Amino acid sequence: MSALIEFQEVCKVYRMGDSEVWAADHISLVIHRGEFVAIVGQSGSGKSTCMNIIGCLDVPTSGTYLLDGRDVGSMNKNQLAEIRNKLLGFIFQQYNLLPKLTLLENVEVPLLYAGVPKPERHRRAQEALEMVGLGDKLRNKPSQLSGGQQQRVSIARALVGKPAVILADEPTGALDSHTGREVLRLLQQLHDDGNTIVLITHDNSIATQAQRIIRLEDGAVVYDGDAHAPEAVVTAGAIGTGGAS
Repeated sequence: MSALIEFQEVCKVYRMGDSEVWAADHISLVIHRGEFVAIVGQSGSGKSTCMNIIGCLDVPTSGTYLLDGRDVGSMNKNQLAEIRNKLLGFIFQQYNLLPKLTLLENVEVPLLYAGVPKPERHRRAQEALEMVGLGDKLRNKPSQLSGGQQQRVSIARALVGKPAVILADEPTGALDSHTGREVLRLLQQLHDDGNTIVLITHDNSIATQAQRIIRLEDGAVVYDGDAHAPEAVVTAGAIGTGGAS
């Protein structure tokens, strides 16, 4: 498998008055094409910082982040926006759907920014909604759907641009346990279909649905390995505190 995401001694330092907060502390990791990886940690562990860097929403203070071989840290804001739209599909905890648009129009949004012609946008958005089981609700508005259905629209929107990476930030956080399991099964199916998925979560039980866990504490990697290995399981007394989220 080829490297898709690579951190080389990545640091992210925030200044708060006279003090420094190391939200990412010399993190080195590689995520290969086709992997299903969970980045897990409690509040303050640095997982949100890693997510923002992976998602090209932020850049490292030092070190190197390569996305599909491209050095993200050297890019300007326009270049970051372009690579986000081309290589990344985002799934958010709160769905982030536009209430006045139909489901079809919501899913078309990334293609609109990419300059895809209207007939092609319609076709690809419809295919994506059919893939998540909502092909019969193309003209519905988000308010007419359940939370689980809205998250499926969010997944369809993430898929429609055929991204290199699907980045899922606490995708079950706003759902009941039954609906959350359905969404996780859908993510597993997407992985089985060959998609690269990076799941950000604080929940150990959700993290173990991935193949591999990268666990963070205080901005540093404390475990990187098989999600089902005994050492991947964290007890309450082993969870660190402090740092930036």
